[in-house]
Parts: sequence; structure tokens; C-alpha cells
Amino acid sequence: MDYTVLIGGEAGQGIQTIGGMLSKVFARAGFHVFSHQDYMSRIRGGHNFYQIRFSDTPIHSSKKTIDLLVALNLESIEIHSERLSEHGMVVYDKDFVKKTFDGDSFLHVPFEGISKDKTGTTVMANTVATASVLGMLGMEPDLFEEIIKETFKKKGEDVISKNIEASRAGYDYAVTKCLKCNFSVPLKAESGRMLINGNQAIGLSAVASGCRFYSAYPMTPSTGIMIYIASKAKDFGIVVEQAEDEISAINMALGASFAGVRAMTGTSGGGFALMVEGLSLAGMTETPIVIAEVQRPGPATGLPTRTEQADLLFLLHAGHGEFPRVVFAPGNPEQAFYLTSRAFELAEKYQIPVLILSDQYLADSQWSYEGLDLKRLNYKDYRIRGEDFRGLKEYRRHQITENGVSPLAVPGDAEHVVVTDSDEHDEDGHIIEDSETRTRMVRKRLKKLDALKKEVSPPELYGAGSPEYLLIGWGSTYGLLRDAVDRLSRTYSIGMLHFSQLYPFPDDREFLKVIVNAKKTILVEQNATAQFSRYFRAETGISFDEHILKYDGRPFMIEELTEEVTKRI
Repeated sequence: MDYTVLIGGEAGQGIQTIGGMLSKVFARAGFHVFSHQDYMSRIRGGHNFYQIRFSDTPIHSSKKTIDLLVALNLESIEIHSERLSEHGMVVYDKDFVKKTFDGDSFLHVPFEGISKDKTGTTVMANTVATASVLGMLGMEPDLFEEIIKETFKKKGEDVISKNIEASRAGYDYAVTKCLKCNFSVPLKAESGRMLINGNQAIGLSAVASGCRFYSAYPMTPSTGIMIYIASKAKDFGIVVEQAEDEISAINMALGASFAGVRAMTGTSGGGFALMVEGLSLAGMTETPIVIAEVQRPGPATGLPTRTEQADLLFLLHAGHGEFPRVVFAPGNPEQAFYLTSRAFELAEKYQIPVLILSDQYLADSQWSYEGLDLKRLNYKDYRIRGEDFRGLKEYRRHQITENGVSPLAVPGDAEHVVVTDSDEHDEDGHIIEDSETRTRMVRKRLKKLDALKKEVSPPELYGAGSPEYLLIGWGSTYGLLRDAVDRLSRTYSIGMLHFSQLYPFPDDREFLKVIVNAKKTILVEQNATAQFSRYFRAETGISFDEHILKYDGRPFMIEELTEEVTKRI
């Protein structure tokens, strides 16, 4: 069983409400769920959609084929009806779309009419729509009613009872009227699963990893991280500051980190451009900071609500001068959760900026998991505090050491003064001008790269152990490549090599043998200039045979990618 439901309409019609509710029902029923959103940069109007794929076997990407289209306006039918599967159905309210459709593949459900008839208001129309989908699929309504009770708990019993009454009416209507529905959904697959998107995974990990200060200026598609952390701020004593701009955001986070707490900021490409001077400040002062950069198409304002992987080389080379950094690019929410924790660990351990490179596709895509293992999160306080600080005979903030890492003390915890400066400085942190000290301090900072190369893990190989055909990708293409390998492995000897830890390049280079021995290597990434290919060639001297590039702001559909890969093979 493998079905796709698409909810389409205008911004403001409740598309996210219906999509979010259905995704929760499918996940709690124990199905594997993958969803992604496509929305315009406006509050009202335009064409948006929320696409949910659910299956009784693992899935990691979206399909082009739709089995059930929930159309909240006429445009959704005109745009997406051609994507319907052989037995696909369209459910719509003729009063919404202002048109009546005949045929076995269309089902009219009066969303607003049922809501008004049962509750006296049209407010519950989306509840009716959600329930009608479950009725068409042949699923039981009990899980949806549980979700209604949780969602409207704070609004009181009256609101809950009206929503449940509306949902039952919508469910019964669909069951009675949809005689041509030919869906076969098990009543319950297995125990329920959790549902999480990329931004939530980063935010959850930041909280669990001891982040105590988060500052940002809202910028789509990174804002979800700030919203999530803010929702937990009171419970965990986190200060969340909405700064006036991205320059202030990174400098606030650096100030908080210097003062002794784990700190983070987040933005997209345009905002990160403003943060670059602050990034270099972190490099010079050796102040730990974690930065989430959630990509969208550029340049300039670009497509604010679309996806792209075009900021890779920007992040690898951002900042003036030379200083160590780490760049992670998680491929799914699970990787985002563990790599964010790793980002805080390395930032504190080596006193460097660590960047988490995501994109709109990963930020908003929901994946289902049985759970996340908190035991895999490591927390160690690398700062000198309290008695340890007071017991020191002397303290030098930028003391030259064998591995380049100096003692990191908390200002005000002892009589020792903690000094640093954005100008080049000596071991004590005071400004210098002489060439000898300058050379020693540059070498000291860059010395950290030797150890960092050993901290970075090699890419993940999936599929055939020694494949004839090898797909290479990084970041959010993980799920698509994995599903493509599963589909194509019935015909070809094929594998996937996925990079989620990008910089510095790992010391362990055994994986290069898989690339060299492959009959054909195919790079898949979402930018116009094959940025990862250029980076990889600079590090290894190896070029890939083929490039599959997409840069229209939309993610690959699995059928689209497998077709392109087959052509190259």
C-alpha cells in the first residue's frame, strides 16, 4: 500500500490544517509518512498545496502520482487532476470551486454546508474535509477524534464536541456517497509513529543539547527553528531574542556565547550574507557558535518559499581571512537532530563556528519515525567555570597549545580577566601589530583543522556494496536518492553515496574506492552549477561522469529522478 493525498487551494483556506491533521492520523495509525509543502510568498491567495505520501513500507520522498486530490478551489483541479492515478479521486465542494464536475473520479462533499448544518457555523469546514478523506480511504475516525481533543483542549468541550460532530458527519457523508472509492488501507499498520520536520528536528536538538540563547531575525524558511525553540523557552530557561536584523542576531549570539552559554542563530542565504562579518568575528575571537542556514533560491530575495542547494560554496568560503569551521548538511530530520547536537559539541570543543546547511524542502518536509535516541546526544561542558577557574594561577584566553585549542573560561567567575579582540591579538587577548605574533596566532587557529578532519564522518553508502552505477548527493537529496536506488536496484547494480558532513573533508577516504570503481557516477543536486562537484574535485581531483541538476525552486519527484537516472545509465 502506497498512497498520496494532495490538498490544494489558496493561502488562508486552511491547507496546512487539513494536511497537518491527516499526516498525524496516518502516522499514529503506524504508517510511514512523508509530506512536503509548496506555497507562495503571500498571506492570502495564490496556489498552495500540501502533499502527503503514506505507506506500510518505508518511504523517503514524494511521488508525482496522486491518489486523492482535496481541491479547495478550481485552480487545484485544473493544475493537479492530470496527476491522478488510474483509480484516483478528487474530493471538492462545488460551492468552493464554483463549478460542478461529473464522472466517477469526482466526489462533491459540501464542507461548509455540513459544518453549518451540524454546528451552526462554517468554521469547522476543514474538519469536515479532513474526515471525508478518511471516509474515502476507509480508515476508522477514532484517531482523528483523539487529535481533535488534543488540538482544541484549551478551547473547551463545546468546541471539541462541535468539531467531532462535524467530523462524523463529513466521514459518514463520504462513506455513503463515494461508492466508486477503491482504496485499500489497513485499519492499523502497527504502533504509532512520531512526525517531525527538519526545522523542528534542529530546534529540538538545540534544546536537548543545552542551547540557552537563540537570536534571529525572521526569514523564511528558517523561522520555524526560532518558533520551535521559543515554544520551549519557558520550560528550559532559554532566552530567545527576535533581533532587528541579522547583524544584530549573530552578534547577540556571540555575546551570549562569550558570556558562558551555548548560543545559536539561524537565517537563510540573504540573512547569512549580513552575518558574514560576525562569522569572521567568531573565527578571530574563537567564540563557539552554531548557525543554521536554511537555503532558498537566490540571488537577492529570490523565491522566498521555494527550495534550492545553491549556498554551498558560499558557506564553505564565507568570511574574510582564514579560520577553521565545520559545515554539516543533514539529509533528513533524523540526521538534523543528531548533527545539530554534534554541531554544539564541536563548536564548544574547538571554539569555532559550526554551520548547519538545510533548505526549504528539508525544513518543511515531515518524516515519520518510531522515535529518536536521546542517548546518542553527547553533552560535555568544555568551559572553565567556578572553582576550576578560581584555582588557576594565570589565565590566557588565546594560549597557544599543541592542538590549537585554548582554555575557554567564563568571564566573571574568578579574579582572572578574560580578554579577546577582533583585531589580531596575543595569547592574553591584547591587540598586536608584529608579524611574528600574527604568524603564530594564524597557525594556532588553523591547527584545529588537523583534529577536525578526524572528527568528520565519511559519506553513507546505501545499496549495492560495489555498484556499477553510483548516485552522489548531499543534504536534502538523501531520501530521493535512497528511494531511487530502491526502485532501480531491481534492474541495475546501483548505490548511493550521500554526504551530510561536508567540511572539513574527512581524513578517512576509503569511500573513494567506490567512486573510482563505479562504471558511471551521477551527481544529483539542486543548483545550476554543480557546486558540490566543484568542491569534490578541488578536494580529491575526481570528477563525476554525469550531473542531474534542478534549480526551478521545486524538489525532485521520485518518478522524475528515476527517469533521469535511467536516461544517464
